[in-house]
Amino acid sequence: MEQDKSMPNEKEMGYVDHFAELRNRLLWTALIFVIFFAGGLYFVEDIRDFFLDDIDITLNLISPEEIIWIIFMIAFVVAFAATLPFLCIQLWLFVKPGLTKREQRVSLGYIPIVFVLFISGLAFGYYIFIQLILPFVLSLNDGMFDTMFTVENYFRFIFRVTLPFAIFFEVPVITMFLTSLGIVTPQFLSKTRKYGYFILIIIGTMISPPDFILQIVVAIPLIVLYEISIVLSRIVYRKKAEKHREFMENQ
Repeated sequence: MEQDKSMPNEKEMGYVDHFAELRNRLLWTALIFVIFFAGGLYFVEDIRDFFLDDIDITLNLISPEEIIWIIFMIAFVVAFAATLPFLCIQLWLFVKPGLTKREQRVSLGYIPIVFVLFISGLAFGYYIFIQLILPFVLSLNDGMFDTMFTVENYFRFIFRVTLPFAIFFEVPVITMFLTSLGIVTPQFLSKTRKYGYFILIIIGTMISPPDFILQIVVAIPLIVLYEISIVLSRIVYRKKAEKHREFMENQ
């Protein structure tokens, strides 16, 4: 009886220890985020000038809150992108004891890919904004009115386009990870392809101006990412099936 009573207590202590470890790792991540946030504030003028070099329009400031919002938003995006690898490493260290040697090695390889895809998504979204969306929006005016962009509206427009692309560029690596866990299969992704396309087209209409052709152009990269996810899922699924078959043959 005493042994049965001690087992729930030991299990409860185990949960407490895990939550304490997770809290500490998240606190370290928050500290790194604050450091990079401060760095973003320090270099905010250089980052702002980078965004403004590619446009030939004058931005207007109509309230002091706008410039404060821009400074903090730029610093936040910089800090989030820079902290992402550290966050992934902390999460990997948290789950590492429950993984096999092979799983540790494979999952660790996902971390640089997550960072590279996030940055690639930001860059691609910015290219789409500068080369397609902004010229289209300006062409709608056709000289009828004087064009005036406020600082806040311009940068909100940028973040509205770039951040969704940064997130959606993570879909392939997330799909690979979920496939390795057995949560997602390539058969399921292929079966739900038409629903995925429909959702991606809706997302394309949300992050692009109200022009059908431009919405399709924006949705195409998202659809390509979905197809890449299916291919990568098949590769992971096939390797996982081969490992299982070899294990069963050796029994």
